[in-house]
Amino acid sequence: MRLATWNINSIRTRVDRTVEFLVREDIDVLALQEIKCKPEQFPYAQFEAAGYQVEAHGLNQWNGVAIASRLPMSDIETSFAGQPGFKKGYDGPDAPLEARALSATIDGVKVWSLYVPNGRALDDPHYAYKLHWLDELRQAAASDLQQNPDLPLALVGDFNIIPFPQDNGDPDIAEGVSTHVSPEERAAFFAFQDAGLIDVVRPLIPEGFTYWDYQRLKFPRNEGIRIDFVLGSRALADAVKGATIHRDERKGTQPSDHVPVAVDLDFGGDEDDDDMPMIFA
Repeated sequence: MRLATWNINSIRTRVDRTVEFLVREDIDVLALQEIKCKPEQFPYAQFEAAGYQVEAHGLNQWNGVAIASRLPMSDIETSFAGQPGFKKGYDGPDAPLEARALSATIDGVKVWSLYVPNGRALDDPHYAYKLHWLDELRQAAASDLQQNPDLPLALVGDFNIIPFPQDNGDPDIAEGVSTHVSPEERAAFFAFQDAGLIDVVRPLIPEGFTYWDYQRLKFPRNEGIRIDFVLGSRALADAVKGATIHRDERKGTQPSDHVPVAVDLDFGGDEDDDDMPMIFA
């Protein structure tokens, strides 16, 4: 299985290049974030013509997630256990859920397409919401793996966190000032290791960004950041045979500000393969 994730920043704007990428790169499953449309507005026809079925979850012109697959999908979920909601100026426990999470089971692999809240600013209520959201996601993933330790589980998407200093090439993002690089956000990211999940791309691609702001020539200057990840359970990590950050998708006409990240999975079992190393040390 070739599994990819891509914050597409409006699927209706970029449907042609998305489908072209799927076909050209022989992608089996693509998790999308920021589709920016309701399910009834999603451009299904182009995907179906290329042999893909789509599950989409969106509530308005913001956020939104989807999964496109040429393999059968089952057990669709549009939120994880404990997922918090958010509404500006609302502090209650029953704030409305945003369209930020979607999962499907595909050929035995449970895939979550995730668009983690941005946080906005260190003193913004959205920042506390982001940390709460991540903590509940970690607990939900840990619960799944406690019930089924051999589950191939993939948490993929835009995490809006820059885990290590080498993942930040943007001079406008500074520790102590900006979100994405705060100790609390990084700790929330590293805590997924305690839930039994690791970054399966970094051991294969130790360097490289996945996002470049549209402004001030950030892409030509390579002033990017790495915020798009594939976190996998041990069963999934053991199946990873290759990974790619598709940097060239940031080029061309009307690109997304993110690029796809893909992994190749083989569950055939090769006893000669070394275990995937841990990367959060």
